[in-house]
Amino acid sequence: MKNVLFIIVGAAIFSFGLVHFNIQNELGEGGFTGITLLLLYLFNWDPALMNILLNIPVLIIGWRILGRNTFYYSLIGIVAVSLFIRLSQIYLIEIDLASDLTLASLFAGVFAGIGLGIIFRYGGTTGGVDIIARLIHKYLGWSMGRAMFVFDAIVILISIITYLNPIKGMYTLVAVFVGARVIDFIQEGAYAARGATIISQKNDQISNKINKEMDRGVTVLQGKGSFTGSNRDVLYCVIGKNEIVRLKTLINTIDPHAFVAVSHVHDVIGEGFTLDENKNPIEE
Repeated sequence: MKNVLFIIVGAAIFSFGLVHFNIQNELGEGGFTGITLLLLYLFNWDPALMNILLNIPVLIIGWRILGRNTFYYSLIGIVAVSLFIRLSQIYLIEIDLASDLTLASLFAGVFAGIGLGIIFRYGGTTGGVDIIARLIHKYLGWSMGRAMFVFDAIVILISIITYLNPIKGMYTLVAVFVGARVIDFIQEGAYAARGATIISQKNDQISNKINKEMDRGVTVLQGKGSFTGSNRDVLYCVIGKNEIVRLKTLINTIDPHAFVAVSHVHDVIGEGFTLDENKNPIEE
């Protein structure tokens, strides 16, 4: 029920942005949504209805390849998007950004990114390229934002050839790029952490301090200096991104000459992040 609720919320955000920023300002979109807009601008076909009709064959692929849960979540996402597109059209809010397409494209990308990012994070899709992006993410390791951007660019190119003028085509690309980045942030940003590699003459003191004062685990790795040839221990720990200043201060008070390398960690699974000390899942 939690997943379904958030998929519906994501669909509402996505649909609101599509109607109020893309359609109102005659901007395109990528993927199957871009195709529905293409059919709207060229033939005045209802995007809410076309969203369902175009996704029927893709749903079949989703059922056969991604499994039952993805199928049900995708079905909910597709129906919810069509429903909220219709509601947004009925209860339309006039947002006049025709004189500022930069702002329109940015808001179009942000709403699309937040909406789709929430849907993806809770296991759903809105059909079409979303399902294809999930397959590429699963089998090729591409981020879903990157996979969608490639497909979106193809659809936008077709849109520019058929109905979009070059200027609105470029603004559409801006919206799609912003949306792709926001999707990645929504999916990965919540789990973003920092990995710290520490080399010091006072490893024991540092690791004990990290364990006691920061309540974080430390792994001791075996290292060897290529220049000196001497063996030494290397500490590695993963901390929240808001704890990095505290870690640096802690290390500096013990060994100001310690070597510390901090790297970005985009996905963390385990105790202290997704599990508590009793190995039970931490509620998000």
